[in-house]
Amino acid sequence: MATILVIEDNQAIRENIAEVLEMASYQVLEAADGKQGIILAETRQPDLIVCDLSLPILDGFVVLQMLNNEKKPFKIPFIFLTARAERAEIRKGMEMGADDYITKPFNPSELLSAIECQLKKAAHTRSAALKAGGATIDRLPAEDTEPFKNLIRDRNIRTFKNKQIIYQEGTHPSCLYFILKGFVKAYRIDEDGKEMITGLFKEGDFLGYIPVLERSRYNDTAEAIDQVIVSVIPVQDFEELMGQKFAREQMIKMLTHTIEEKELQLLRMAYDSLRKRAADTLLTVFNKYNVAGDQNVGIKFSRGNLAALAGVAKESFARTLADFRDEHLIEIRHGVIYLLDIRKLNQLSN
Repeated sequence: MATILVIEDNQAIRENIAEVLEMASYQVLEAADGKQGIILAETRQPDLIVCDLSLPILDGFVVLQMLNNEKKPFKIPFIFLTARAERAEIRKGMEMGADDYITKPFNPSELLSAIECQLKKAAHTRSAALKAGGATIDRLPAEDTEPFKNLIRDRNIRTFKNKQIIYQEGTHPSCLYFILKGFVKAYRIDEDGKEMITGLFKEGDFLGYIPVLERSRYNDTAEAIDQVIVSVIPVQDFEELMGQKFAREQMIKMLTHTIEEKELQLLRMAYDSLRKRAADTLLTVFNKYNVAGDQNVGIKFSRGNLAALAGVAKESFARTLADFRDEHLIEIRHGVIYLLDIRKLNQLSN
């Protein structure tokens, strides 16, 4: 049962929302002002927040800003609920990281639909770990990460330049990599010579762990995107750590995300439309780059990499980008893609 935090100073409206959500089988937390809402959000960790914009003590913008400053592995979906309908207000909220914006008066079905959409998106983000991520210690509780931090500490450091191969498909692993800085793509080349990206890894991710665990060859190739710095962990040291029951259980938890994300990626490639794939790919890469919560971060991936990640032809992806640009969903400056309307892209993705 998902938990929804409702931050609304009008008691009648707050109670009405709570009643609707409880009838829809959600667990509801209520806050009458922004300060109380922040405290509940930090202590109870709800699955989603519905927040009025005009609040006493701290308004909705401040609530969102303060919650975004909290460094957590996953962002709590945030829906603004307000009587204001000015375009500037809506744009400000979305630029600050709000996921949706509902104007009063509203139909209960509209609210439930928005909540369901954002919960599904959040579930996909958590399970797929941004669709193409890897096992990362950031997904574990802080007290469970110490064995992995010790594994990484005091290791040889290697730097890879842009497009430099980190490991090659068909070779046996001699070490495990932990990414300290940068992005890495893993890919395969099919029989027609088409590249398909099988994984996208960022700072804090383990790289090349599955062949080590399976004692098998690499089934894809890993390549640096721009400059990448990694910590090199000998296979023997990793295997010794996996001999400990506690560490093994934690690694299994992390690897579960990898299995789920591969299944989701294949399903999307099989059934999603081109526009949906393109929107989802842009959001995936944007979230990878946007680790600091800056909505103005640009996507510096090449069109070929983006198309390979989406599993479509480069020409088709380029045409879709052109359509998105004409629809003012994105802007392209000096080859860098900036997302102008994240809300609409999320709607296309979902």
